[in-house]
Amino acid sequence: MAHMSGKEQQYIQEAFDTNWVVPLGPNVNAFEEDLAAFANRRDGAEPLQKQVVALSAGTAAIHLGLIMLGVEKGDEVICQSFTFAASANPVVYQGATPVFVDSEPGTYNMDPQLLEEAIKDRIAKTGKKPKAIIPVYLYGMPARIDEIFEVAKRYEIPVLEDAAEGFGSVYKGQVCGTFGDYGVMSFNGNKMITTSGGGALICPDSDTKKRVMFYATQAREPFPYYQHEKIGYNYRMSNICAGIGRGQMTVADEHIRHHQWVHEQYEKAFAEIDVITVHSAPEEYMKPNYWLSTIRFEDGKHTVDGELLSLIQKLSDANIETRPLWKPMHLQPVYKDAPAYTNGVSERLFSCGLCLPSGPYVREEEINYIVRIIVENL
Repeated sequence: MAHMSGKEQQYIQEAFDTNWVVPLGPNVNAFEEDLAAFANRRDGAEPLQKQVVALSAGTAAIHLGLIMLGVEKGDEVICQSFTFAASANPVVYQGATPVFVDSEPGTYNMDPQLLEEAIKDRIAKTGKKPKAIIPVYLYGMPARIDEIFEVAKRYEIPVLEDAAEGFGSVYKGQVCGTFGDYGVMSFNGNKMITTSGGGALICPDSDTKKRVMFYATQAREPFPYYQHEKIGYNYRMSNICAGIGRGQMTVADEHIRHHQWVHEQYEKAFAEIDVITVHSAPEEYMKPNYWLSTIRFEDGKHTVDGELLSLIQKLSDANIETRPLWKPMHLQPVYKDAPAYTNGVSERLFSCGLCLPSGPYVREEEINYIVRIIVENL
């Protein structure tokens, strides 16, 4: 559930008072500036100089990132299999084919060794290398960025970071989404901050930002009449939604700290429960936002083919909303024919993993209640 800071209404009212209710205006510009300042900060180092374009959805950001990277019909794009469908669907929008790569067990994110195996095999099979790589920061957990980027640079393949779930997550002092050629943010209603619906694309510089904005506003050419030489999209964020975002940015760090605190409480609460493992950062230099805290069951009993769905129903009966981890893309019927390089990690995690309530309204009393109901039903 979204949590308002109390300042959103001020910016929304300004939009109405000035009649700026369209997909441009002062709130959009200011929100983009706030996002850029947030994304560019680095621990103990000079800020980056990335630019940000506010858009209608994180999915739109992925789509435009692929366009900017030149992905076209007949190309292949390497995607993380263990993710939400929106990470892969824009590849198909472009007429390209997603190539799914499984996860490694520490972060639950793209396995760098398997990534290289996939690249080598695609070159051998198709005669050309994939056009882009889309790693994901699942549930706010940074991927093994150094290793993934080492492979990407060696094969000279650009990287589009899907940081939709990783808003504010940090890897070696740098914000996730700012390492690659482009990075994706999401402000859906359930994300770390929300604009009710929306997203953003992190761009390398002002020139590419202008190009992204061109495609996001129907690719209208600078003529005194409507002329279009490229296919464009209606992807810009409205000034109203951006006003919500400006208010949310005033409490963004507070929201992140709360999610991290919730994760810490779950860690402590389940520490003595042998059959439950809380997913935590495998390396000290990874600072997840813990957008969602997740657990996995080690008893072999609580699986999607066993008692996990029954436990989810019991929790629902107790007014606790939970859900399984993402079903891997290579298991989705819509992608049954897509190339996939798997190692069993994402399938095992999907089978025995559970997302726990982690939002801003989850306090100590709720955590204790959630843990008690889970333990009572083991």
